[in-house]
Amino acid sequence: MFSHIMIGTNDLEKAKAFYDPLLATLGVPPAHMDGHRMFYMTPTGIFSVSKPINGEPACYGNGATIGFAAESPEQADAWHAAGVAAGGTACEDPPGVREGSNGKLYLAYLRDPDGNKLCALHRM
Repeated sequence: MFSHIMIGTNDLEKAKAFYDPLLATLGVPPAHMDGHRMFYMTPTGIFSVSKPINGEPACYGNGATIGFAAESPEQADAWHAAGVAAGGTACEDPPGVREGSNGKLYLAYLRDPDGNKLCALHRM
């Protein structure tokens, strides 16, 4: 459905130091840098991080979450651990199974160094 997702950062190098090891746990290669932006290319879409082009500070979306597909609970746990080790902050409940109207999901939540809320999701 989506071609790409782009979020803002106030420190591109710090964001790269966070996202390269985080996304490597999902098999995504390191970012391609393009001036004030970086791109993580996958067969199904692009995740991008950019300094705002209007020169204003980047801020996170209140109520927004960006979800990354994990192939297993173990991969979601590795994603979470890599994110915390790279400067992210654990948020929500600890990684684990949640049951809802969409069935059983294994979820792991983080905030990146700019405060963006991220989730690794495995459908059980």
